[in-house]
Amino acid sequence: MVAKALCILAEGSEEMETVIIVDVLRRGGVEVVLAGLEGVEPVKCSRGVVLVPDSSLDSALLNVSYDAIILPGGGPGAKALAESAKVKVLLTDQEAAGRIVGAICAAPTALLEHGIGKGKRLTSYPSFKDVLSKDYIYTQAQVEVDGSLITSQGPGTSFSFALRLVELLVGKEKAEEISAAMLL
Repeated sequence: MVAKALCILAEGSEEMETVIIVDVLRRGGVEVVLAGLEGVEPVKCSRGVVLVPDSSLDSALLNVSYDAIILPGGGPGAKALAESAKVKVLLTDQEAAGRIVGAICAAPTALLEHGIGKGKRLTSYPSFKDVLSKDYIYTQAQVEVDGSLITSQGPGTSFSFALRLVELLVGKEKAEEISAAMLL
């Protein structure tokens, strides 16, 4: 069975994190849906790059469950994800089912806002350490995995984060194969 992942794209999301995660997962054979939080319209990311979602979040959720739900960072994007009632329900259900929840850079602040993974080990962009360390065991790891929660620090750790997701969803051999092919 093919692993399925949902990556939620919001206005102000970090484009490198979004594209690298989606690309690496697809190279790993994961069926990835890049879903626009607000619809199917093109989304302007944190550095002005415009990305076009595969579908709206509403459409992506019709009769489908995902093995992984991933939140890219970017301050404004993470804020939009943190303020979304839809994202809260989605992440709460994902966590309750024991399926993977991933967040990178500023996006762990959305996990905090929605009460996801509290008490677990977590990492983020370093400037969020003080906010997150009250409710999580904060680490300085580039990528942190605690059960079904996976987090990472930022744009420079996107490849490591995405490869770890491939490892969790498809297997270590596939992650190593992709890493070698991309000359990492």
